[in-house]
Amino acid sequence: MSMGLAQQLISFLGALLILIAYVGHQLGWVNSRGAGYNLLNASGSAILAWIAFHPFQVGFVVLEGVWTVVSICALLRPRQA
Repeated sequence: MSMGLAQQLISFLGALLILIAYVGHQLGWVNSRGAGYNLLNASGSAILAWIAFHPFQVGFVVLEGVWTVVSICALLRPRQA
């Protein structure tokens, strides 16, 4: 498998994770304050941020980097009982 194809498949996986969270939230299947939603977002955006570094694309690095950080902060936020 060529590196280009591997990058495409990995980036597809990252986008798919984010879309699963988004669609799940829109359809009421996923709570946007829940760990699953934020884990999907953090994982997908981290994958896409990594892809954006090869080759470096500043806009996508910033977007996906911030998305990852915000999702991780939400995961670490104390939960209310």
